[in-house]
Amino acid sequence: MSEALRSAAGRSTTLEDVARVAGVSRATVSRVINGIRNVDPAIQESVRLAIASTGYVPNGAARSLVTRRAGALALVVSGSGSGTGPGADPGGEEGPTRTEVFTDPFFGRVVSGVFTALRPRGLHPVLMLADAPEAREQILSYLRQGNADGAMVVSTHAEDPLPALLLEAGVPAVLFGRPDTPMPISCVDLANRDGGRLAAEHLHARGCRKVVTIAGPSGVRAARDRLGGFHDAMARHGLPYLPHAEGDFTQAGGERAITRLLIEHPDTDGVFAANDLMAQGALAVLRDHGRRVPEDVAVVGFDDSSAATAGRPLLTTVRQPVEEMAAEMTRILLDHIARPERGATSVIFEPSLVVRQSA
Repeated sequence: MSEALRSAAGRSTTLEDVARVAGVSRATVSRVINGIRNVDPAIQESVRLAIASTGYVPNGAARSLVTRRAGALALVVSGSGSGTGPGADPGGEEGPTRTEVFTDPFFGRVVSGVFTALRPRGLHPVLMLADAPEAREQILSYLRQGNADGAMVVSTHAEDPLPALLLEAGVPAVLFGRPDTPMPISCVDLANRDGGRLAAEHLHARGCRKVVTIAGPSGVRAARDRLGGFHDAMARHGLPYLPHAEGDFTQAGGERAITRLLIEHPDTDGVFAANDLMAQGALAVLRDHGRRVPEDVAVVGFDDSSAATAGRPLLTTVRQPVEEMAAEMTRILLDHIARPERGATSVIFEPSLVVRQSA
């Protein structure tokens, strides 16, 4: 054991101990720990090895004073205008409820992707829910005060004012999904129209001609894009009109929508639902009506979430790589924090079709 390591035994390891082991100055160790870029890579590696061998743990409070960073990122689920849940007030400003956030597999996948990206960096996400105007103001105040270094925002409605407010406040932010109103803010998104086309091509290739769609809420851009892409592809195959009913991205909403559609169109032979939960609702109602899937009615969902494999038959669905998208959203935000001068950017992911038993 070196003299520096022996002297550190039995007491807390200091920057000076790390500096002696690495053979550099205390100031150099501090620059490496605080992520300052003008340090030779070989010296950085020596300092990291010295940190590992001495067991030094940086003081988070002291580090935040040097870097002026909190070491935490906010993950905000936000909505305004009409809510997306089954009890939403069409004229109100409430967003997703806590129950909807914590039970929807989509949000769980976003959280998983964020955690995966942050864990190796020793950073932590702070989950925040902007489910009312008062909550939105609290979140803005929290971010303006520097309690988190930036925000990743999953916005559930086109009229959500939070992205613009974050931009105005100068808070580094990245959106999951493109905003309806163009603004210079970074985002990750899926080519949702292409996903709708994939579903249409698959159902048409199966011979489905009496097709109905369970759309997502019209106030959600992704829902409109999925429906539009589906209808465009079917129109190219000579089917210019397809009945659809609007759901709310819940299983119960899917049940209500398909019940109405089957009453009006009993000869339905294909169903496209804008997410897997609504597709699961459709499967349940079709089963109750004695309709076999896929022999009588083929069903395609969207997302490839856990709901796609939760029941029988297993659901054919359009995959949205949510975990990878959330991880990319995190990386973009970290880059904005490290390089404040960086302009807004976007990353668009491609959907793919996952064929299972339902279609």
